Amino acid sequence: MEKTLLPPIPVKRYFTIGEVAELCGVKPHVLRYWEQEFTQLRPMKRRGNRRYYQHHEVLMIRRIRDLLYDQGFTISGARNKLQEMVQFERERRKAGEVPLEGMEAVEIDREEFEAALQEDMETHEHDDESAGGPGLDVSQLLRLRRELHEIRELLGPNH
Repeated sequence: MEKTLLPPIPVKRYFTIGEVAELCGVKPHVLRYWEQEFTQLRPMKRRGNRRYYQHHEVLMIRRIRDLLYDQGFTISGARNKLQEMVQFERERRKAGEVPLEGMEAVEIDREEFEAALQEDMETHEHDDESAGGPGLDVSQLLRLRRELHEIRELLGPNH
């Protein structure tokens, strides 16, 4: 099966189910179904049971989509494969191994990032404040960067 080219994931703190559906090339009802099938997928829920996905969850959904649609795994097989990947990463970290070869540092244009973050905050200014809140501080950005590196390692090469 031919791989679908998905759009880049914008720099945002939270994504609605509609945005994630577009970013991942699946329908919202499929995302809701996958939540039941993949325990790793736990979007935040707010008023009216609205789902808010974080960047790492969008990456996870893309990985699930790849396993199911492009690699031909069954739901059960994809679930097992994701669990194997998580276990493998845990073992690597315990052993103190370095990141995978070819995993270069992520370079962030600070001005571009701050502009995108400001735009995101203005866009969601009237949203439920408990869903977003103000921008990230430096320690949060560093944690986010580390988490993104870990997710990238989980996804493996070519992602």
